[in-house]
Amino acid sequence: VHLVESGGGLVYPGGSLRLSCVVSGILFRFYDMSWYRQTPIRRRELVATAHADGFISYVDSVKGRFSISRDSAENTSYLEMNSLTSEDTAIYYCNARHQRFGTYNYWGQGTQVTVSS
Repeated sequence: VHLVESGGGLVYPGGSLRLSCVVSGILFRFYDMSWYRQTPIRRRELVATAHADGFISYVDSVKGRFSISRDSAENTSYLEMNSLTSEDTAIYYCNARHQRFGTYNYWGQGTQVTVSS
């Protein structure tokens, strides 16, 4: 199983980035796709989830600014991030977890997002 993130980088406050996570080795349609983030001083935080059944959820701090989506034809999850602030600086990780059998739980290697002027 492979989850490969891309799209991170350095952006000014107020800017936007789009993260991608290409997944292989699993039946994508049966997995909830999530994005997490982590910094050296904050534990890993769930940012957003696009569930296999279509339900979408966000942590309060990103509501209205971030948008998660999934493309089953491309086996890819996306995280569109707008109005970025320094508080969004973190390593962002893609996660795939089976909708019923949570032991099937996979992570990407992470992509750095830095928001700075």
